[in-house]
Amino acid sequence: MNYSYIIIDDNQENALETKAIADGFSELSYLGIASDYDEGLNLILEHKPKLIFLEIEPANKKSNLSLALISELYRYLNVVPKIIVTTSKKELAFEAIQYEVADYFIKPVTRIDMMKSLLKIEKSKTNDQSIPSSSKVEPKTDIVPKVAKPETSSIIEPLILCIKSYGDYRYIDTRDIAYFQADNNSTDIHLNNGEMITAFKTLKHFEGVLSYPFVRIHNSYIVNSSCISRIHTGNSVCYIKNTAIKLPFSKSYKGNVDIIIAEISSGNYLEI
Repeated sequence: MNYSYIIIDDNQENALETKAIADGFSELSYLGIASDYDEGLNLILEHKPKLIFLEIEPANKKSNLSLALISELYRYLNVVPKIIVTTSKKELAFEAIQYEVADYFIKPVTRIDMMKSLLKIEKSKTNDQSIPSSSKVEPKTDIVPKVAKPETSSIIEPLILCIKSYGDYRYIDTRDIAYFQADNNSTDIHLNNGEMITAFKTLKHFEGVLSYPFVRIHNSYIVNSSCISRIHTGNSVCYIKNTAIKLPFSKSYKGNVDIIIAEISSGNYLEI
């Protein structure tokens, strides 16, 4: 997934904090920041981002930032971007839901908030594409017009990771990767078949270029969450499918492990 985005917030410091969090996700592409209604609307119409971070309870009332901006977008755009509200108050959450915003963040925005939201957006997009167009039901609301059908996209091919060294190109289907392990300034890539390949990039580099299902769970490990067969929160370990391998996860990355648990349970899932 790849989402271009803009930030609309009358507080420059808060806007930059949101941008700093977003910059940690390789799938997010920054387009600009606006500080008031008119500037924000013009920026949206000019760049047509896929994602908007919108403050709806501004400190400066003259900025005119509010949910009304969403209604205005329907006048000009066939496909309205996903809206994520970023504000310090909870009071407008219910009203924001009526506008069918993608998410509602209470400031300060955190990395976990961002990751959860991107996962939800990607999942909803996948579900939308799996439903025949003839059977889709348009949402009904008295506040904004019906949403135009989402843009169609081609089937996403599996990501191929190329490890290049002195003219040697090693191609790896990322679905075959079980986990990454840090080794000083290099990273060992462990495949499902037990093979290990060394790449002369840091683990932080891979964290920056890979998205879900690859999740950082420890200073030394990024795991393919599709390869996890068991998570023991008491012992702080993840088990890799069809192996005896147990990967530790650290307290600082516990939030990422919680996201893995939530994502697995949101699928075709039965808990006993």
